[in-house]
Amino acid sequence: MSEADLNNHLSKVLQGLEVDPASFDAFASQLVWRIGRTSEDAPLTIRVGLATSTPQFEDLPKLHNASDAEMEAAMNEQDYRVEWVGRFPE
Repeated sequence: MSEADLNNHLSKVLQGLEVDPASFDAFASQLVWRIGRTSEDAPLTIRVGLATSTPQFEDLPKLHNASDAEMEAAMNEQDYRVEWVGRFPE
């Protein structure tokens, strides 16, 4: 997936959620993430949390690196899961 395709997809999602892109950018700048697999046959795992939750990432099972091709395939096949790490902002 190209960066342009990703940006177009994100714009459509934000419009559908009625989220202001500037507000999203401000929030996104406070996030950290890790992407990988817990094992070879596990779905791609995307862990996201606020920067203040960074220490909690270390308490979770280690994620093994996934190549760009593996990540793209997982997205196309919808073989992924998203985990929020830490306290969710209100």
